[in-house]
Amino acid sequence: MIRDERKRKKRKKIKTIVILSFFLVLVLSGCLVIHLFTVKAVEVEGNELYSDEQIAASILNDSYSWNSLYVYLKYKMLDTKEVPFVDTMEVTLKDPHKIHINVYEKGLLGYLYIESIGQNAYFDKDGFVEETSSKIIEGVPKITGISCEHVVLYEKLPLENKKALKTLLSLTQTLKKYELIPDTIDYNTNREITLYYGNVAVMLGNSDNLTEKISRLSYIYPSIAGLNGVLHMESWSEETSDITFVKNE
Repeated sequence: MIRDERKRKKRKKIKTIVILSFFLVLVLSGCLVIHLFTVKAVEVEGNELYSDEQIAASILNDSYSWNSLYVYLKYKMLDTKEVPFVDTMEVTLKDPHKIHINVYEKGLLGYLYIESIGQNAYFDKDGFVEETSSKIIEGVPKITGISCEHVVLYEKLPLENKKALKTLLSLTQTLKKYELIPDTIDYNTNREITLYYGNVAVMLGNSDNLTEKISRLSYIYPSIAGLNGVLHMESWSEETSDITFVKNE
């Protein structure tokens, strides 16, 4: 019995040592996390619509965000608040003191004002509504002369016919390709298209030869940028080459 009692005491002593060692490891790990993983620098990449400071503020948004490991795990494991016009943000640790944020913004090609909701509907290259907002995003053209009574987020623009949407998407994608994004793309009642760049209006006419017209415009525009007038390309084709620029008085 004495031997059994000694064995019980020895097992109890070992158990106590194991428990104390476990808690000691937890305490030391906690101290390491608190003192080693502190945010001292934030790198932001891929952002155009928001400043580095705005992106950083959207990530470091609670009382525990001084801890870099906490921030990393939070954005790795939890669903976080969405940022308008941003598709996703990836948060990584460059080192215990430096957080790197990679921003993937939504690819917006244009927007229409929707009177029924009093907001702008921004659409992507496939015609899907990515965002509705009263905000005006620089570098995204306004579309006038085409209207929608209503829109639904993440669904296609409900234009009157598929051809109208197809033409609009082809035009906006081509303009982006040639880095000729205008302030406004206007459709008149005959569905003829005019591009507005400050005081320069580029009249493209109907949807015939749109891609070729934009390609030709890419060569002409540098010579008229900043002027005040109208560039007539309505009758242009590869056969006629009929282009005139009329200065406004």
